Amino acid sequence: MVAASNANAPIGVFDSGIGGLTVVRELMRQLPDERIIYFGDTARVPYGPKSPDTVRRYAREIATWLQHQGVKAIVVACNTATAHALDTLEEEFSFPIIGVVEPGARAAVRASHGGPIGVIGTAGTIGSGAYERAIRALAPQARIAARACPLFVPLVEEGWLDRHATRLIADDYLVPLRQEHVDTLVLGCTHYPLLKPLIADVMGRDVQLIDSAHETAAETARVLDAVGLRAQGSLTCPHRFVASDAPEQFLRMGQRFLGTAIDRVETVTLG
Repeated sequence: MVAASNANAPIGVFDSGIGGLTVVRELMRQLPDERIIYFGDTARVPYGPKSPDTVRRYAREIATWLQHQGVKAIVVACNTATAHALDTLEEEFSFPIIGVVEPGARAAVRASHGGPIGVIGTAGTIGSGAYERAIRALAPQARIAARACPLFVPLVEEGWLDRHATRLIADDYLVPLRQEHVDTLVLGCTHYPLLKPLIADVMGRDVQLIDSAHETAAETARVLDAVGLRAQGSLTCPHRFVASDAPEQFLRMGQRFLGTAIDRVETVTLG
């Protein structure tokens, strides 16, 4: 497949829903001259309970659509899609593909003080063992406590960030990790940073929360520099935001998170 060779072409970013906007926000901060096309697969969220084959099919469909929009690189801003589909996308597309698992693992190893490293994510991400492999590749003796938190994604998608019910569910998921005395907790789903104040309150001030968005944006910058595709000159075209369903809900949550950077959402149905 032919990659965009124009350094001023956009970066494609995709996620199962709105969670990848946490990565978009950091990309905008670190790479202000880059234009972004974001695809949120809101018609098929959540990805976590779905089979690896299904997630790979969804990821391939979205990456193909983004390729047709002329992107120069793709950031897979979804931990489940990174865990199940990153290798496939790297094999099938000739432009750079950046995932979120390895950058998050690097940040966690760097932040830990030798205590257990906690990882929370969707059932698909935790079941894949992707974070354990990535962390142990960097720190073979690391102790890791992983836990699936499947209800967090639908709660975020509904905007239930500070409801009593969300607090009860967070307690149920997180108290066992707190009792294992983790010193670092990887938010292994890009939806989870939207619950960061609540998660921090449950885990306590001594636990460092790792949001892979910062490290993923930095990795994107390194990759673009390495292949000579960093944007030259100031951003002139607007970012594009696309949802596969429910664009009004996406717009409301997107404006809450990105402010004026998002003023409309297109709808594109895949599959």
